[in-house]
This record gives sequence, C-alpha cells and structure tokens, in this order.
Amino acid sequence: MSATRTWAPPGPYDLRGNLGVLGRGPGDPAFAVHGGAVWRASRTPEGPATLRVRPRAGEGLIEAEAWGPGATWMLDGLPALLGAADDPTAFAPRHRLLHEAHRRNPGLRLVRTGLVMESLVPAILEQKVTAHEAYRAWRLLLQRHGEPAPGPWERLRVAPDPHGWALIPSWEWHRAGVDLKRSATIIRAARVARRLEEAATMDLPRASARLQAVPGIGPWTAAETLQRSNGAPDAVTVGDLHLPGIVGYALTGRRGATDAEMLELLTPYAGQRYRATRLILLSGRVPPRRAPRFPIGNIAAL
Repeated sequence: MSATRTWAPPGPYDLRGNLGVLGRGPGDPAFAVHGGAVWRASRTPEGPATLRVRPRAGEGLIEAEAWGPGATWMLDGLPALLGAADDPTAFAPRHRLLHEAHRRNPGLRLVRTGLVMESLVPAILEQKVTAHEAYRAWRLLLQRHGEPAPGPWERLRVAPDPHGWALIPSWEWHRAGVDLKRSATIIRAARVARRLEEAATMDLPRASARLQAVPGIGPWTAAETLQRSNGAPDAVTVGDLHLPGIVGYALTGRRGATDAEMLELLTPYAGQRYRATRLILLSGRVPPRRAPRFPIGNIAAL
C-alpha cells in the first residue's frame, strides 16, 4: 500500500537540483534519480519509508508517493522537505556573480528533511577523506547493515537505526574503510541520537551547539548536517578543503583564500551565507586545478 500527495511550488522549482544535496554519490543505496523521479529511503520517527517525488508535467505540481510505516510522516513533511519554508527573497546579492547566479537559478530552494542522524552519519564519514572514500563507506555500510526499503524498488536500503549503528563491529567499519576516529564518533552520536534529533527544531546556533557537544563533531560536520536537516540558510561550511578557495576566487579572482577570508567575504550575506555558497557553486566559477588530487586511501586493504 502507498499514499500520495501533491504540492504546488510558489514559482519555478528545480526538483533534482534541490533534492540532489541529499544524495551521497553514485550508487547511494538510500537515494536515486530514475525515470524523472527522485527516490529516497529514510528512517522516520514512525519507521522506514520510501518516497518518490516527481514533477507532474504541464501542471506545475510536484507529485509524491510514499510506502512503509513512515509514509504518512514523509508526506506530512513534503512541503518542508521541498523547501516550502525557505525564503529566497531574503537573499540580496551584492556581487555581480551572485546576482547573475541568483537570476539564473530561480528554482533553488533549501530543503529540510527534519532528520538529523540521516545527514549526520554520512557527514561524519566524509571527515578528512575524499568524497570517493566516504561514498564507498556509506554504500557498503547500508548494503551490509541497512534494511530493504519498503516499496517497489528493491535496490533501495534504509540506514540502520541508532542501535544498529552502535552495534556495527570494528571489523565491519574497517572493511568499509572507516577509521577508528570516525566510527567512534558515529557510535557516540548514535548513543545520544534522541537528543541530537531535537536539533531539527532548534535555531542554528542552538542546533549547532547541540551537535558539537558530541566529541568528534565540529563546525564542518554540524554545518553539513544542518544544511540538510534544518534547511539552515546561514549554515556556512567552515573547515572545508576546497570551499574557501572557491568562494575567494569567485568573489575576488584570487586563489588560496582561508576560512577567515571566506567568512569576511560572506559578511554581507549574514543569515544567508549557505545560500550564497550554493549560488557560487552553481555559477561554475572555480579556480583552475593546479595541485594533484587528494590521494585516495583504503584502510580496508591494510
């Protein structure tokens, strides 16, 4: 059995672009784009659920169908997920590049899942490693320790619940290429998952402080999580290997900006700094690559 719901965006809407931030690389067992629809498998407060979202051609509507014990929860939260509470008019571009990116992307909305652990665990996996390594770890862990998602698509998997994350043995983390520091952080977070989930209803400073109370979770991980769980427009990512250089190059033409310099450049967009960085990335203005790519490690082979 499934349930359905439609939602009418208030204007232009980029479904794939907006929900795409929830995917964790090619082959993500919990996220897929197929046949013009976006599929998500989630663990809601009411149980596992699968959500399929697609535009209804020619009608300006978004159509959603959900399966599983958490289907009603997913559909009740559909407008929030798709960015209904997001207000892009609050952003006032003060740089030509941002003005043009804002104009060219009228369908950008910041999504809000309302689910903290769902975004926190993969963010922890992405700490200090390449995206390739993190995506591989997420994929292997869900395939081995997740559960089949409800609904018609057998490929999708629902991530473990907090108890399940805490019970994954050390050799399974190692097999997935996850070092002790990251696995221990995930286990600590899983043990206080109920308290962390409360951050989904908090303002950004309180939510960030709640997450960072767990050892191993810093500003980078908190921001990457709250951008998705809370749709927080000011949750700018600090401590990223590439973002300061991209922002600095886009807004000044100079290379090698630091976090402090990035934050100074984003000062005019206080309250909307995450949106500003999203628009900069959408502009495609990035510094030409000169340094070799970060080497891909594989602790599972050790």
